[in-house]
Amino acid sequence: MKIKGLKVEEITLIGLKLPFKTTNENNQSMKDCGELWTRFEREGIFIKIPNRLSDEVLAVYYDYEGDHTQPFSYFIGCKVQEGTELPVDLDKLIIPAGKYQKVTATGEMPACVTNVWREIWESEIPRSYQADFEVYDERSRDWGDAEVDIYLSVE
Repeated sequence: MKIKGLKVEEITLIGLKLPFKTTNENNQSMKDCGELWTRFEREGIFIKIPNRLSDEVLAVYYDYEGDHTQPFSYFIGCKVQEGTELPVDLDKLIIPAGKYQKVTATGEMPACVTNVWREIWESEIPRSYQADFEVYDERSRDWGDAEVDIYLSVE
């Protein structure tokens, strides 16, 4: 697990949010987040997002009620230009500016991402649990040999 510290500017996203909080208990978040991804794909949400700044899709974990063992919210969307009007049936989320540590997951999807999250949970990274996010770009398209950057908000 390679870790790199960085400053991230505020990011505005439009996409879909999970309509309820989920938890890592009994792998519930894998089911809930997976269903949101299915909806994102099935409903062609990517195409419906106006003023996208790139082809990246971000998955965001936010509104934590504590650490990774407590409930949290989940969002999937794309970076958009500031001031973009919110389409009907989509949601908006702002990732706050701050200090983040970037960890890159590599390998077969989705196991490589799941495995890195388990390593993160067992690590000594001083997480602030503000907003953590995964970046899916051209490097993540080959599910047999993917790369996904994970940004962790830190103290």
